[in-house]
Amino acid sequence: MGTLSINTLGTAFTIQAGEDTEYLAKLLGYFERISNQIKDSGILKDNTQIAIMSGIMLCDELYKEKSRKISAENGVISEFDLEAEEELERRTQEMIRKIDQVL
Repeated sequence: MGTLSINTLGTAFTIQAGEDTEYLAKLLGYFERISNQIKDSGILKDNTQIAIMSGIMLCDELYKEKSRKISAENGVISEFDLEAEEELERRTQEMIRKIDQVL
């Protein structure tokens, strides 16, 4: 069981989980990189908004990976080409701008 002290986006707490501490630290580091990319874009300023958008982006990654795995298991090769990835990035940035306008 691992323990991780989290101090990010204006909040601090400690968690215990069934994974080792090193693995938990890697997860936190990855989350912080995503959050910092969003924060550095300057589109969202509020830490709660940044955290929510980070979660959405991470879910997007997970969903794509699971879809690719299922496609590969079914003998279908599904790869996103560069244009599709650029379009997804554009849509994500547009979604961030719209959320920022609403909030």
